[in-house]
Amino acid sequence: MKKTLLVFAIAFSALTTFAQKTDVVDIAISSKDHTTLVAAVQAADLVATLKGKGPFTVFAPTNAAFGKLPNGTVESLLKPESKATLAGILTYHVVAGNIDAAAVLAAIEKGKGKAVLTTVNGEKLTASLDGKNVVLTDAKGGKTTVTAVDLKGSNGVVHVIDAVLLP
Repeated sequence: MKKTLLVFAIAFSALTTFAQKTDVVDIAISSKDHTTLVAAVQAADLVATLKGKGPFTVFAPTNAAFGKLPNGTVESLLKPESKATLAGILTYHVVAGNIDAAAVLAAIEKGKGKAVLTTVNGEKLTASLDGKNVVLTDAKGGKTTVTAVDLKGSNGVVHVIDAVLLP
């Protein structure tokens, strides 16, 4: 557990230093790997909310994560008539509070291998470990691996994930 935490801390310290001067939305905007997420947040009209006081813990899917969805899904979700559905999906990636990697690992340990997180949309995510990797399991049984942690912003923290979570 301590080794995992140390690896997370060392691997992303440079990114963390940069992120502290920005909010969680700015962190996504500054990443070339999160352009789809940024477009989705804009289409769902969540920019002002996520630029708010917070604190927020955001599990941010990469462009590649969105690319794993069935063909046409992203395009359909970005349409104005899908705004409510898109907002529900995006808020499923946000947990109230400032939950850094150490807190996630501690919760998993305290939960004897699992930690249940309540998302902003009211549904649950389950965090667990697969070797040294933190894995999130969504309500439909889908799994995503956390690939970068503790991108700290002025109103919360961003953790990068490799799949889109579905409520």
